[in-house]
Amino acid sequence: MTDLTTEDVPDASREPEPATDLATDLATDLAATEVDETVDETVDEAVDDGDEAATATDTEPSDGAPAPRRRSRDERDTPDLTTLEQEGDVAADYLEALLDIADLDGDIDMDVEGTRAIVSLVGGDLSRLVGPNGVVLEALQELTRLAVLRETGNRSRLMLDVDGFRARRRDTLTQQGREAATKVKQTGEPVRMPPMTPFERKVVHDAVAAEGLRSESEGEEPHRRVVVLPA
Repeated sequence: MTDLTTEDVPDASREPEPATDLATDLATDLAATEVDETVDETVDEAVDDGDEAATATDTEPSDGAPAPRRRSRDERDTPDLTTLEQEGDVAADYLEALLDIADLDGDIDMDVEGTRAIVSLVGGDLSRLVGPNGVVLEALQELTRLAVLRETGNRSRLMLDVDGFRARRRDTLTQQGREAATKVKQTGEPVRMPPMTPFERKVVHDAVAAEGLRSESEGEEPHRRVVVLPA
């Protein structure tokens, strides 16, 4: 089998070229190597969705006057529906080219949820585009965001799902967040969760908040994790 690099993945700026068994080699190339720094710039500007750094906070300056409320990223830069639909269209074209190169069957569904474009690949055998613990899916999401950036000039918070992986993962993480919150309530001690992706941490933050507790993220990628704290 031929080793592939990111050059084998369809680029929004050029016509796709034939490749051999792309989907399989994505697991060893895209997932095992760090994606180009340009891609990293599209990851919510290194701010987790729902993490404490992304939420609005109030501070009290030394003179006693209330400080201006810091706006969240969503408040600073909320794309309109037309922009989100355009992101979905660009992503769909990019992913369609990927499916053709990888010789995979699948349908592309597009939706808008809040301030995100949601693109899903469904149907056929798409497990190779998910990879172990979703690592290939994360790489594909960042490459898709980069395609949107190159086409529109806008940094995208688009979310990609393949074969319902994120939906199933959301259910699992929600339950884990609830269990961690229950343990914190019983012991009064913080609980540190395993390292997670920004998407996964957001799900856990939401689950913990629903249980009436607070949480924060600590550490550096790729070892950043959620810490559930007593009320």
